[in-house]
Amino acid sequence: MIMDALNLKMIREYIEANKNRFLDELFGLIRIPSISPLPEHKDDMYKAAEYWKQILLNAGADRADVYETDGNPVTYGEKIIDPSLPTVLVYGHMDVMPVDPIDLWDTDPFEPVIKDGKIYARGADDDKGQSFMHAKAFELMVKTRTLPCNVKFMIEGEEEIGSPNLGKWCEEHKDMLKADVILVSDTSLLAPDTPSITTGLRGLSYIEVEVTGPNRDLHSGLYGGAVDNPANVLAAMIARLKDENGMIRIPGFYDDVLEVSEAERALLNKAPFDLEKFKSDIGIREVGGEKDFTVIERLGIRPTLDVNGIWGGYTGEGAKTIIPSKATAKISMRLVPNQDHKKISQLAADYLKSIAPPTVTVEVKQLHGGYAYVCPIDLPAYRAAHKAMTETFGKEPVPYRSGGSIPIISTFEKVLGIKSVLMGFGLDTDAIHSPNENFPLANFYKGIETLPLFYKYFSEQFR
Repeated sequence: MIMDALNLKMIREYIEANKNRFLDELFGLIRIPSISPLPEHKDDMYKAAEYWKQILLNAGADRADVYETDGNPVTYGEKIIDPSLPTVLVYGHMDVMPVDPIDLWDTDPFEPVIKDGKIYARGADDDKGQSFMHAKAFELMVKTRTLPCNVKFMIEGEEEIGSPNLGKWCEEHKDMLKADVILVSDTSLLAPDTPSITTGLRGLSYIEVEVTGPNRDLHSGLYGGAVDNPANVLAAMIARLKDENGMIRIPGFYDDVLEVSEAERALLNKAPFDLEKFKSDIGIREVGGEKDFTVIERLGIRPTLDVNGIWGGYTGEGAKTIIPSKATAKISMRLVPNQDHKKISQLAADYLKSIAPPTVTVEVKQLHGGYAYVCPIDLPAYRAAHKAMTETFGKEPVPYRSGGSIPIISTFEKVLGIKSVLMGFGLDTDAIHSPNENFPLANFYKGIETLPLFYKYFSEQFR
């Protein structure tokens, strides 16, 4: 039987024989600066899409094509060995975040370097390295004739800007995308020696608030004291978004929050967590947040509000004494099940405008957002992921809810009616979205080793 031939020894032998080629091919993908938030990299998105097309064809896909959307392209590929067998749809993204501040990188962000057992580059983990594991796991099964089910790939180019066009594209290609489960690697393990499966993602509301005062920058000596400074006003407004206990003050913000049961909270807090190491790793003396919840709970099951950027006035070298005409901030709110990102964005906009003094005008833009997602642990695909990780790590994985957001995952469920299983192999220390992003080689190869076993154990349940 095909599934019987798919075993850990054979998988490891294939990886060992091809590991250098795997890296060479991944590095070619990483070298493409496919930065979706920057319009000047539009051509690079197409280069990445075409590169993915060739990756899938070389791996053994029956077909692979680059599809247009209203934004950046999507690469789709498939191998249908028997329509009566189950189908796994792999989702990943080819786009990456900007590299700023570039001066904090130790190496060129788009020239991958291996150092201390890690790949350093933008996209090394998020999500080029992790999605590439799926292509190589697929190749392994095709080349060794052990592929036990049908496989489809959907690699998009707008995840880092909220996947604004993928939902529509999925709606238009529902029949093509039919599958039994969506398999995703865009999350992290709890620790290198602690396998885990992400069972929940927070939703996201992302807004930009602009405060405008005078019609031009003013001399702070000639006008200071008589004209409200938009930067001062914005800072004061932001200070009123949370209280002293870490609770968000926006009226109605918590109305729809689905509270987690005491039993699930107890299970969540059984996950390994070293508070002192957590603080040491990020260089803080104390943690913050809601006082009635543990740090693990604050990171996964509670909504948040954070200023992601704030600017206005003169920020260059030396002094320039002005009252800026405008001040701006970008604010993200991580949401939990039952919270509607559109509603939350509107509540935040209404509140910000209500607390602004009449000396300024306030404009709030809703940039993007998405809903929270929860994966039941009794799902056949979850059981397969659990069994696969147990075999390769030698211990059972811990189910946990991630604090991060992948807005398109909830959209998949709404549009395609398919649940997703999140098998990530990154680490919190991989510095995704930051300078010196990295991905441990051990995790890269562990992913390629584990994923074929997922296919094996998932397919066995359909015998």
